Amino acid sequence: MREKSSTGVVCVLAALLGALLTGCTQSAAGGEGDAGSATAVAVSPSASPASGFGAVFLGVDECSSFGKASFTEVPCTGERAAARVVARHDGTTADGPPCPATTDFVLHISEQSQVSDEDGDGAVPQGYACMRNLQPPHPGDPGGGGGPRTIVGDCVYGAGSGQVRETACDGKGAKKPQYKVVKAVDARSRCPLSTALYVQLGGPQPVGCARPL
Repeated sequence: MREKSSTGVVCVLAALLGALLTGCTQSAAGGEGDAGSATAVAVSPSASPASGFGAVFLGVDECSSFGKASFTEVPCTGERAAARVVARHDGTTADGPPCPATTDFVLHISEQSQVSDEDGDGAVPQGYACMRNLQPPHPGDPGGGGGPRTIVGDCVYGAGSGQVRETACDGKGAKKPQYKVVKAVDARSRCPLSTALYVQLGGPQPVGCARPL
């Protein structure tokens, strides 16, 4: 399991040139075809045990604190609360459902057999929690320059080798935006004529139509 993720790589096709550019979606936040910039941190309940705020460690609507190496479940009304769980799934992001579109980051939860107990059997299964910051900034918002998924409203820049990476649309990120995803469709033929790139999004509308900025 990866400790931290770098900016996800988005598969992209050059529409104007008509050339197929190679690449593959690599998103630490996972899900089918998810891409973008995700902060993915492995959380071990043995280091950050379930604190009794819910029946499931970091269950939906529960909150976590921020830490350099670990995230701890804390009361959402407490001063240490920094992010809320908006979705929680067992297994890995590669095999499970994608996080909601505006997820800010993903926590990967390590499997534990004896330390933290969710249901009385002394085990916490492997899983992942889709997190949303309680306060801005929200990198998962459209144009925010991050999050585990690339969605309509996000901006990207060319990263070489026929690949693009997400960056903030306001130009305040490390890289200036070159294209903006303006529409999600089920086939490239449904993109507007102004489309310069096809960006792989995943989900029921897996093609992102991006125009130049």
